[in-house]
Amino acid sequence: MNGILMPENSIPPETSSCDLPHKTAAWRFSREEDETRPSLPEVFSSIHVPDGKTSWLKRFLAFVGPGYMVSVGYMDPGNWATDLQGGAQYGYSLLCIIMLSNLMAILLQALSARLGIATGRDLAQACRDQFHPAINIVLWLACELAIIACDLAEVIGTAVALQLLFGLPLLGGAILSILDAFIVLLLMGQGFRYLEAFVIGLLSIIAICFGVQLVAAAPPVAGVLKGLVPTSQIVTTPGMLYIAIGIIGATVMPHNLYLHSSIVQTRAYDRTPAGRREAIRWSTWDSTIALMLALFINAAILIVAAAAFHETGHQNVAEIEDAYRLLSPILGLGIASTLFALALLAAGTNSTVTGTLAGQIIMEGFLRLHIPHWARRLLTRGLAIIPVAIVTVIYGGHGVGTLLLASQVILSLQLPFAVIPLVMFVSDRRKMGEFTISPVMTALSWGVAGLILILNFKLLYDTLAG
Repeated sequence: MNGILMPENSIPPETSSCDLPHKTAAWRFSREEDETRPSLPEVFSSIHVPDGKTSWLKRFLAFVGPGYMVSVGYMDPGNWATDLQGGAQYGYSLLCIIMLSNLMAILLQALSARLGIATGRDLAQACRDQFHPAINIVLWLACELAIIACDLAEVIGTAVALQLLFGLPLLGGAILSILDAFIVLLLMGQGFRYLEAFVIGLLSIIAICFGVQLVAAAPPVAGVLKGLVPTSQIVTTPGMLYIAIGIIGATVMPHNLYLHSSIVQTRAYDRTPAGRREAIRWSTWDSTIALMLALFINAAILIVAAAAFHETGHQNVAEIEDAYRLLSPILGLGIASTLFALALLAAGTNSTVTGTLAGQIIMEGFLRLHIPHWARRLLTRGLAIIPVAIVTVIYGGHGVGTLLLASQVILSLQLPFAVIPLVMFVSDRRKMGEFTISPVMTALSWGVAGLILILNFKLLYDTLAG
């Protein structure tokens, strides 16, 4: 069954329709015709899970994959802009923000997986079945804006990487990035496992590239450890706060919450209470381990920037092109700049996977609207290319770098629209039953949501006051 695509509206043979937790009065706007339509029906329950007689390792490996697909969004080109600028301007001070945002991501992605497995709904479907249609339109528009902002970062990152590696003009690289849509479609046609393998392969390239650069940078251990301790200066300094919120926006990706709640359902686990409990446990481990890899990469970007630029008098380095030009001479490693650009290309290419799937999930979930995947991808990518083209023509490379950082702040401002509904659902016993999160976890989750709101309001106040 591994890699086999299921027909639309199908339910795996081991699962009866009564096992799917759709019919409940807790969901106010659920329609009868949607009761048996799963999220991403073309790959729903398409990946085999070994039975209980096999080892725990084999069963865990069957669930490995969705977490790494989600982690792609936590190390996309948008992260590079915020991490590079944060390291160059403020040294290691914002490492604590990277660690905090990663811990927030681990918690929220665990909640997202729990929602999908326990209810059989992705987050978009859950919102549609709970909120008034007018509210859902607002939520859908916020999600689409977040995806366009994320795609904007992917377009810029891919275009910049192609320019650095092959000398292509930014506008030409941005247009060429449309071709990655066909990579996603090809891999999806082969089966979901092929898509996951592609993602994990590119993630390995990124990790190796930054591992080499981190060794070459040889940062002081004391400085790195000191950067893990939060200081009040982060909140009181507008410039530092702007970058800090950009890091949170680039790390805790709002559309990934919709994505994860859907793709965990690609596993053919038993749709019974015991089967769901096991699936939640392994899926949580999968996403937690994958996001620790994202933590390493994000921290490595900031540490390399701090060691190479902040401590050598290049605090004004904010553009990816400047970092590329200076890395090899400063680190004394000829291949450092090439590794940097190669990792950037891998990150930009990889991030298209999450954007494609998240866009499909959100559109189908909120609107019950189904369009061909290639059309959806080209539409989203086209909307992202337009602002890149305009800014490139008018302002050149510097304007593109500013646009990249601004896109991450936009992502941060969209976070409450995804985080608040998610926490509402997983803490509601009427919807989750025995899978409801504990009171302690509920308080922690609302604390994370509150922190995000406070940081966003502070950013808006400083922006409007300035």
